[in-house]
Amino acid sequence: MIILGIDPGFERLGIAILEKNKSEKKEKIIFSECFKTSSKLDFSERLHLIGGRVKKIIKKYRPEILAIETLFLNTNQKTVMHVAEVRGAIIYEAMNFGLKVFEASPPQIKIATTGYGRANKEQMMKMVKILLAINNSTKSDDELDAVAIALTAFAHTRIL
Repeated sequence: MIILGIDPGFERLGIAILEKNKSEKKEKIIFSECFKTSSKLDFSERLHLIGGRVKKIIKKYRPEILAIETLFLNTNQKTVMHVAEVRGAIIYEAMNFGLKVFEASPPQIKIATTGYGRANKEQMMKMVKILLAINNSTKSDDELDAVAIALTAFAHTRIL
């Protein structure tokens, strides 16, 4: 099974492709990146770039599931609205390719990766690196968040 994990954002978008075959005990990272858009661009241009990048990755890796983080409210409503629009564009592209969509909240992701729903960022990143034997210098926080989201989807697909 191949899962596309995405940590949504419009400045930085964490993207990870994880795969696990029935014969393997652990998931493995096939691809990950932190896709960045310039703040000098209009938001609509940034949204278009993000949609195009996600489409390209789906075409190349053919995942079965999109795992994406749900929104959490913060004090900046403009940021929340833009991230909601980014999520919409990503889910739209995933649905065009027939992917199932798995959504998880930050506490669900923390529980799946650390066993504790109030784990801090450092604890989460440490566990993701341990779970997948990732070298400390190879992945950005955004990529590791996308990996954590994909791992959460794998944990839930086992239950289902």
